[in-house]
Amino acid sequence: MNWDDTRIFLALARTGTLSGVAQTLGLGVATVSRRVDRLEQALGVPLFLRHQSGYRLTDQGEALLPRAEEAEQAIQGFSQGAGAEAEVAGLVRLASFETIVAPIIVPALAPLLGRHSGLDVEILFSAAVVNLHRRDADLALRLLRPEHGHLLVRQVGVLGVGFYGPPSGARPERFVTFPFPEESGVKLQVEWARAFGADQAPRLAVNTLAGQVEAMARGVGVGVLPHLLARAAGLRLLADRLPDGSAMEHPIYMAIHADLAASRRVRAVADTLIEALEARRAELAEP
Repeated sequence: MNWDDTRIFLALARTGTLSGVAQTLGLGVATVSRRVDRLEQALGVPLFLRHQSGYRLTDQGEALLPRAEEAEQAIQGFSQGAGAEAEVAGLVRLASFETIVAPIIVPALAPLLGRHSGLDVEILFSAAVVNLHRRDADLALRLLRPEHGHLLVRQVGVLGVGFYGPPSGARPERFVTFPFPEESGVKLQVEWARAFGADQAPRLAVNTLAGQVEAMARGVGVGVLPHLLARAAGLRLLADRLPDGSAMEHPIYMAIHADLAASRRVRAVADTLIEALEARRAELAEP
């Protein structure tokens, strides 16, 4: 049985003539007649009584009509579901690090969300490791490359970091840092602060970069910050390299669970963020 013949059966039951079916479905009359005969042979029962005035359903045809209509509805539902999947709609959970949430991610997503009213995005800021396999998030922007799991990972930029102080005045003795011991996501930044002497100085420990920027802007202390945030706050760059001459920078990685790589909603968010990060590559990396 050819399942496409079901629509021929339904169209003939509704129009009653071969010419009516041909006009409705854009087929030739001979083709319609041949496919009705083929369907009857496949099912082994007569479906129509042939009259000069047209076609009428047999008792068997009447009995099968509701089943054919159910099949039609199922196919329509399948097509509608495929169409909905093709739309950029549904929930996307994005895990990120704090630095780029306000200055890059939110501005980049605003036009995308404006174009797609059915798209919902949750931005989850955390310095801790995010488990994409438990679906803590659908995609992630991280400063540490994920090493395990069925993930698609690519580098999408570089985050440059410097040693900064208040906009003016003498350099304060106090350091503004993350709390010790540090979380894994900020471990390198704490190590860089220690390289400048944070262990031997009075400290203000704040576990958010926004709080650290505010403290430095008010003259509380010095510290290690991403260029992107320090520049926007007008802070003074004291050094763009470690005392040993090493650069301070983080590769930025995007990770997507391989099972979600073909999802239109996830792909739309990922492509939007990659484009935004590429457009601001120099701003992210350089003092």
